[in-house]
Amino acid sequence: MSVETRVLERVVLVGAYLKGEAPRRAKASLEELVRLTETAGGVVAETLTQRVERFHPGTLIGKGKIQEVAEAALRHRARTIIFDSDLSPAQQKQLEGELKTKIIDRTRLILDIFAQRARTREGELQVEHAQLSYMLPRLTGSWRGFSQQVGGIGTRGPGERKLEYERRHISRRIEHLKGEIGRVKRQRAVQRRRRLSIPVPSVAILGYTNVGKSSLLNCLTRTKAVYADDKLFATLDPTTRRVRLPEGGWAVFTDTVGFISNLPTALIAAFRSTLEEVLEADCLLHVVDASSPDREDQAATALAVLKDLGAESAPTLTVYNKTDKLSEPERRSLAGAPGSVLVSAQTGEGIERMLEGVQEVLNRRWLLRELAVDPGEGRLLAEIHRCAQVLGQRQDGKRWVLRMRVTPENFSRFMHRADLLDSEGR
Repeated sequence: MSVETRVLERVVLVGAYLKGEAPRRAKASLEELVRLTETAGGVVAETLTQRVERFHPGTLIGKGKIQEVAEAALRHRARTIIFDSDLSPAQQKQLEGELKTKIIDRTRLILDIFAQRARTREGELQVEHAQLSYMLPRLTGSWRGFSQQVGGIGTRGPGERKLEYERRHISRRIEHLKGEIGRVKRQRAVQRRRRLSIPVPSVAILGYTNVGKSSLLNCLTRTKAVYADDKLFATLDPTTRRVRLPEGGWAVFTDTVGFISNLPTALIAAFRSTLEEVLEADCLLHVVDASSPDREDQAATALAVLKDLGAESAPTLTVYNKTDKLSEPERRSLAGAPGSVLVSAQTGEGIERMLEGVQEVLNRRWLLRELAVDPGEGRLLAEIHRCAQVLGQRQDGKRWVLRMRVTPENFSRFMHRADLLDSEGR
């Protein structure tokens, strides 16, 4: 069900933070939770926070704060309470018992948003796998209708058998989803190999959620083919479009799923096959929201995910987007950052400079070369057109001189073939 057709649900947000944590970071996390709640279709009725020396092992927050949360939920008739921390199954069960209402943590909220946004079969499989992996250890907390064995004569009812049945059913479903995701992953690998066999450089657009990645891709293609909205995780499924480069030829740009702080481990694992697109890219465009006061933390989060994927050393160009919202002094402070460029996907400012930067990165891998070939060498010509991006050709005497973008390995192979043909007197 889409966000637009859902009945808006009133919720109370609870943020619990350690006293040693930076106040600014805690505030940014809570503000982000508000936006996540709104994206999921909720209305924030009230926000409560508590700073503690250490988290309560059973309920995360203290008894006094629990009472305050209960009163707020009753006052606003809120049906849901969302915590800005991950809750253990035991903590969730205890809080449900204390507050007598639905308890959701940050991870569950993000999973719910992903479930709303997934559009492709692959995305739906990945989200369902992550949801069930999250639910499995929480069945006793979330499904309170199931009775449990508590010991003693006359207390062994049928409820535990039902609970065990549900656990087995979910476990079997998880295994089935793993198989389906594996099959889709193999299909994606085949598609990736086919795409790599086409002589076109690839560029992956990545970054924190809602930094304008989809808007940037729309700006590059001068279309609105990719859905873009001022919402967290507006798009989940990767989208690839062809973009012309300044020096001629084309590159394929892929918009990937956005990152977020404390992204659930289950989601990273489930979407790994999608995120692996960045491993095959010739250039990474790391998009940063230049207007965000938390841009450094957001950039660090994206880089941490890249490191987890093993792509931290990939050629990267940092793109500071939304610069139309910056003052002139702020622009100057960012303009001097090495390996970066300032753009605005909204106005188109800086897009040409960004493409020049992309071209410079791609030139390290995709070399601009020329090769003279006899017109009669059909096999070699076909191989060049299949494995290189031919930008143009001219006639030099009896030979054709092909101007191309080509990887060093392929060009060496072309040169070797041409030398062999020359040595044979052809």
